[in-house]
Amino acid sequence: MGKVAGGLAAVVLLLLTACGPASAPIAPPRTTQVSPLATSAPATSPPSGAMPGPPLEVVYERVIAEVLPSIVQITTKVGLGSGIIYDAEGHIVTNAHVVGEATELNVTLATGGTPRKARLVKTFAPGDLAVIKVDNAQGLQPARWGDSAKLRVGQMVLAMGNPLGLSGSVTQGIVSALGRTVSEPESAGSPGATIAGAIQTSAAINPGNSGGALVDLSGQVIGIPTLAATDPSLGGGAAPGIGFAIPSNTALDIASQIIKYGKVVNSHRAALGVRGNTIINADGESTGVGVGVVDPGSAAARAGIRAGDVIIGIDGKATSAMAQLTEALTTYRPGDKVSLKVVRPSGRTEQVTVILGELPGE
Repeated sequence: MGKVAGGLAAVVLLLLTACGPASAPIAPPRTTQVSPLATSAPATSPPSGAMPGPPLEVVYERVIAEVLPSIVQITTKVGLGSGIIYDAEGHIVTNAHVVGEATELNVTLATGGTPRKARLVKTFAPGDLAVIKVDNAQGLQPARWGDSAKLRVGQMVLAMGNPLGLSGSVTQGIVSALGRTVSEPESAGSPGATIAGAIQTSAAINPGNSGGALVDLSGQVIGIPTLAATDPSLGGGAAPGIGFAIPSNTALDIASQIIKYGKVVNSHRAALGVRGNTIINADGESTGVGVGVVDPGSAAARAGIRAGDVIIGIDGKATSAMAQLTEALTTYRPGDKVSLKVVRPSGRTEQVTVILGELPGE
């Protein structure tokens, strides 16, 4: 199991994906790592003299009535998850790990009705996002999407989805933090994504919620719930009030490319172009990233990185595990120049300058 680095917090948490299958066996917890890469400005107070709005209960009821018809349950042969209606043509945005390796999908509106058959349009595994399309788009109500760049810590939000198969469930909380980086391990049906700029929320996220909607009180989708935390001190039970969502701006960018081009043509994410594994020493400690394969023509290949090398640092920061290297790369853009600390098979340590490429959308 991996660890969650919570800044200066003393408590160490392990993370699992919030929505594996919830109707057939629930997917086992997956190791993830979280690094706080950025913080948001504190929430601003309402202007002096502002007129009071309607009671919070009334606001919740209004938002739920508006948004819930745009939330769906996605069912595969191995379980279920959630999704958000993107447009009136029948496109639905969800997590890649909700779809998994399924070739047959059924979609049911949160408000009920007959299940509709759907097909996969495309997944973007590195970002844990996918677009599916229902055969019958009649009567679908697309969601309204908000600008996640305008979120504030402390802002009230609602999470809508199908936790544990309970269709159309809603939980409430706040935006707890912004700019988190969350890494999922690769497993059967799971892409092993690294999500940069994730929204941390106190709204309850449970298996089945993933792919659903994190909504602000104006009724706009501002995130896609994807992960929830577990606490080993609770025997692996849920750590209350710690969930993570993909920002709406990221989801919209990827979804729009998939719908327009049939694939992601610009991931906006830097890539090194190596595949490898974490190296563990005799004491069971991770010591670096062993390079197994260097993609031809990649940034690493151009810089002279070879199979058998061990990457132990990037721009002066240690990368003792694959997750650390992957998370570090999310802080750069294609074309950025970085310095890698590399141990060659001979045992010699070198500094290698690399101009990063772009993470492919395929």
